Amino acid sequence: MDWGYLFEVCLTGLAGGGLYALAALAFVLVYKATRVVNLAIGELLMAGGYLFFTFAVMWALPLWLAIPAAVLASGMLGGLIERLVIRPLLGEPPISAFMVTVGLGSILVGLVEIIWSADQRRLPDFMPSKPIMVGDAFLAPKVFWGAVIAAVFIAAVLLVFRYWRGGVALRATASDQAAAYVVGINVPRVFSLSWVVSAMLAAVSGIIVGSIGGISSSMGVFGLSVLVVVIVGGLDSVLGALVAGLIVGLVEGLAAAYLGGEYKLLATFVVLVSILMVRPYGLFGTRDIERL
Repeated sequence: MDWGYLFEVCLTGLAGGGLYALAALAFVLVYKATRVVNLAIGELLMAGGYLFFTFAVMWALPLWLAIPAAVLASGMLGGLIERLVIRPLLGEPPISAFMVTVGLGSILVGLVEIIWSADQRRLPDFMPSKPIMVGDAFLAPKVFWGAVIAAVFIAAVLLVFRYWRGGVALRATASDQAAAYVVGINVPRVFSLSWVVSAMLAAVSGIIVGSIGGISSSMGVFGLSVLVVVIVGGLDSVLGALVAGLIVGLVEGLAAAYLGGEYKLLATFVVLVSILMVRPYGLFGTRDIERL
């Protein structure tokens, strides 16, 4: 066995897993706060990529301005979705919000194809292009720097929600909504905050993924792998999202290298089924997850 090649494949897989972890964190934040299974996470990721394309290419804004503008605009989109689409469903059966997010994903894809067309687009390069060597192993620079950016944002979010008052409110709401109301926490505002932050994290993921492989209206398929990640890790577990992201990224990398790229998705679902047979609530999920 070529151990050097295996090491290179593992590094690439773990780096890709970092992007899955960031997108999965966006999913888990919404689920923990609102108990809404947001199947439109891939389409929100796609929207972030197209907003960056609009600001950077169509409007020719400098990259240092286009990137935060796209992230902030995505946050506004997330808040709008929560206020107009999700909040009216409070108190309804979970399946109602679940199906609404399915429809929301289709609407976002339709809007992208109407506004930008279904053609694939290339995003401007904003990451260093110098080859990355770890020993004798080569790592694609965009994949490496994308993983670094993802790690920075994950760390920032964890720190903010650990020490910021809004983060404490979100964790309290996730633990017990009724108790959060009693102690004076504005729960609807926490719901909105979770959607805003989730959409912003999805936008960062979309910009990174789009810079690596381009953007198109089919980018939402990335959300399928993200869904596998959050189910494997546990729908309500931040730690699970991070660990499962790395696991799925590693499995996909190994499958693509030794079996062929067409087996990547199959390998991830084999992992999913294997984990659920042993732990139906995921690696780190709680046992009392409400089932749809």
